[in-house]
Amino acid sequence: MSIQKPKGTQDILPGAVEKWQFLENTARELCTRYRYREIRTPVFENTELFSRGVGETTDIVEKEMYTFFDKGDRSMSLRPEGTAGIVRAYVENKIYGEPDVSKLFYTGPMFRYEQPQAGRYRQFHQFGVEALGSEDPSLDAEVIALGYTFYKEIGLKDVTVEINSVGTPEVRANYKQRLQDFLAPFKDELCKDCQSRYERNPLRILDCKVDQKRFDGAPELLDDLDEACRTHFEAVKRHLDAMEIPYRINPRLVRGLDYYTHTAFEYKAAGIGAIDTIGGGGRYNGLVSQIGGQDQPGVGFGLGLERILLVLESQGVELPKPPVLDVHLIGLGEAAENEIVKQLYRLRSEGILAEKDYQSRKMKTQMKAADRAEARFVAILGDDELERGEITLKAMATGEQETVALADFVGVLKARK
Repeated sequence: MSIQKPKGTQDILPGAVEKWQFLENTARELCTRYRYREIRTPVFENTELFSRGVGETTDIVEKEMYTFFDKGDRSMSLRPEGTAGIVRAYVENKIYGEPDVSKLFYTGPMFRYEQPQAGRYRQFHQFGVEALGSEDPSLDAEVIALGYTFYKEIGLKDVTVEINSVGTPEVRANYKQRLQDFLAPFKDELCKDCQSRYERNPLRILDCKVDQKRFDGAPELLDDLDEACRTHFEAVKRHLDAMEIPYRINPRLVRGLDYYTHTAFEYKAAGIGAIDTIGGGGRYNGLVSQIGGQDQPGVGFGLGLERILLVLESQGVELPKPPVLDVHLIGLGEAAENEIVKQLYRLRSEGILAEKDYQSRKMKTQMKAADRAEARFVAILGDDELERGEITLKAMATGEQETVALADFVGVLKARK
């Protein structure tokens, strides 16, 4: 029996990988405009980083991490999300204030042991940004706007932004008690996950899809905000309004990680069944010190690329196609074939997309291959033409042929590119 890919992973093959490249290239170009610089961190880290940073009572740490002991008997985990590793690199490499606010972005694979379904894999990919070093609410709004603009520029339609404030740990402590008092009368009727979260992480109960109908009338965290949290949230909304970024307030939005403070947000788009969240993020003012660095505020997001591609497909959005083949070269005879190799190298060195046959097939078969590859031109060189210093150039769209001097061949194709 042949070896197959692990469950919950996928091979991204030629023909599909170009779509991924389009998303990644769009992300890089957009981040350049917003002055975010790329950072790359290891795909595995010390397990303590995630238990400390993400939160020991989160589903990610409790159930979903790929954890192993290395040969030095150290507990390591494949990264389940991007922020903790970025903050660790920020602290370890002391990139505080480069410039005054460190604005970073990343793309790459994450790993979570979940039951695979549409848009959800055990190895999945994210584009994310992190801005560290400022509590300014305009930075929250900038991050939200960057993600929203990314979706617009790749052609995604009907994207909505949901925002909430999850306050500070002190604010949440007050709210936690009110929420537990509300849930207590029917606590034993909740699903197993919610019963487990009741004491340890009750805010996550509001994110449950099973018991959602039971939460009508539940207290709202927004009612518990202190003056500083309320002022911050109002400023974020004001900045989003100024940029005309459409949003709605979702008082039950809490996100799934423990490090969030103040602003929390998600991007929604229909198209992949019951799952409509395609990305999200928020502010995390205590995370840097929690991981061992100087206390620095931060805000960021992570966007799932697999989910984005599914929604694009469901909406019928046509992504840009890879560049067409400029010319397919055919050599007839040993000397002509040697010249074709030389011309192929020259063409490629000048930025012209060129190809040849590598299977010694007949000319008719090569012409069909060029047609399938949608080549704009076919160039045919025989030993006789080589002696005269000429090559035949055929336009595939019209069938017109012309004779071109070999010395001018590259220049002619450059002029018609």
